Amino acid sequence: MGQKTHPTGLRLGVIKSWNSKWFAKKATYRTNLIEDIELREFIRKELKDADVSTIEILRSPKSLTINVFTARPGVVIGQGGQRVEEFKEQLEKKTEKTVSLNVLEIRRPEVDARLVANAIASQIVGRVSHRRAMKRAIQSAMRLGAKGIKVKCGGRLGGAEIARTEEYKEGRIPLHTLRADIDFARATAHTTAGCVGVKVWIFHDEILGGMNDYWDKALDEERSSKQSQSKPPQSGPRKPGRPRRPRKKKE
Repeated sequence: MGQKTHPTGLRLGVIKSWNSKWFAKKATYRTNLIEDIELREFIRKELKDADVSTIEILRSPKSLTINVFTARPGVVIGQGGQRVEEFKEQLEKKTEKTVSLNVLEIRRPEVDARLVANAIASQIVGRVSHRRAMKRAIQSAMRLGAKGIKVKCGGRLGGAEIARTEEYKEGRIPLHTLRADIDFARATAHTTAGCVGVKVWIFHDEILGGMNDYWDKALDEERSSKQSQSKPPQSGPRKPGRPRRPRKKKE
């Protein structure tokens, strides 16, 4: 029988990169891997109110660089940067290394699979109908430019006696196409009736140039967002009508 592969794992090295970027010898590999897992769990636990999505960890022999992608960077940074400095000190104490902490904003959380899955799970815990939560997430993602989205919930839905799985889909989800940029995430809703699992697949676009094209696209988006922030607000486009009157030359 055919089995489902993990959409991210299948595309690693093709159009997607690893979230842990480091090399280690056989003796230290296990230690580094366990430390990465513990760091991610610690960051998600401490910043659970900040809508954290991806956590990237880059290592050198005596330092760590941690990139935290969040939909609410102001919550992570805190007033005057106080919270982020305290959190950085906690990480340095935990790892006994110099830590560089970068907080990066997710501009469209509605098309980030992890944030969508967490939002659906939190709504299910809050006794919102799972169908309503799933359909609302699909509509928001498609409205903000997703090419396709699939959402699946499984468990004792609505407190039913028998567990079942429900799935809603809109647009394209080409799981076999390696150049398809598909974001995938899981979340768990801990309800009084039991655990409800949530899975989300979001298809953004096709990346034809492999890894190089993927990073070029990400850098272009970052540059354009910085330029739009630095430019002063401009008035709307001039309406077509009478031609502009020429200025009189001063004699």
